[in-house]
Amino acid sequence: MSSTELISPALRARLRDLRLAPRLAAGGQGLGQHSSRSRGVGLEFAQYRAYAPGDEPRRVDWKLFARSDRYFVRESERDSPLELWLLVDATASMAQADAANPQHSRLAAARTLAACVIELALRQGDHFGLAALSDQVQSFVDLGLGPRQRDRCIQEMLGWQARGNWPAAAQSLPLWERIAPASLVVLLSDGFDEAAIALAQRLAAARREVALIQILTAEERDFPFRGSRRFVDPESDRQVLADPAAARAEYLQAFAAARQALRARLTASGIRLATHFLDQPADAALRQLFGTRPGGEQAWD
Repeated sequence: MSSTELISPALRARLRDLRLAPRLAAGGQGLGQHSSRSRGVGLEFAQYRAYAPGDEPRRVDWKLFARSDRYFVRESERDSPLELWLLVDATASMAQADAANPQHSRLAAARTLAACVIELALRQGDHFGLAALSDQVQSFVDLGLGPRQRDRCIQEMLGWQARGNWPAAAQSLPLWERIAPASLVVLLSDGFDEAAIALAQRLAAARREVALIQILTAEERDFPFRGSRRFVDPESDRQVLADPAAARAEYLQAFAAARQALRARLTASGIRLATHFLDQPADAALRQLFGTRPGGEQAWD
């Protein structure tokens, strides 16, 4: 399977107006589409400074020299590539799918979402890497760029299986060795593990720019069940026997309250949240994070 199979032609066409635009200035080296704190030759004018021996004559502003009889050099903001990390929840709960489409699990949706974000990074010349996280699945593709890096990421994702629980804090230490400050981190998860939310908050507190795409089933949203049901937590095997008709109103109220509480908690930590339901197209969630508002302003800002 390739990125072409993960991203349909129609979905690819809808990605055209999306752009990874971090709120923090990027600090990487090289050419990309993001404002950098570094000064030098670039596209966007930053400031003038006095000419110094060794400066290239082509950087002298000769029109300003004609007016002032002094040599000044134009400095610009370098457009630097973004460092993007995709962290994918590969715990057992990510195997869950809707009965109407049992092959399309949370993990399958995460693969498509990750492939879409990679395509945006590839188009912009950004560096990107990814990791799968559970206490039984630990895999990393270190930062790289270009089509070969995309293909490496896709092949790695295809080997993932949803199993186990969220890793202990010590197992997440390799992330801190790889994810530099000011990186953009996109976490793809159902958001049900407290440790996953805590990791997102720690990354944000350490000056990483974090976005969570919460992947939920349509059944969790609508609770369409009939008859007596046994609900099983795939990670703990805890079971609950319930009458869905009697529990539906209480469940939907609690589900809405939990989502609202999560959003408030993440917002307080500077983390953006988008929600992807399994019966919706992938670009709907991406547009919440990386789309543009009617006036052309980035939704991320």
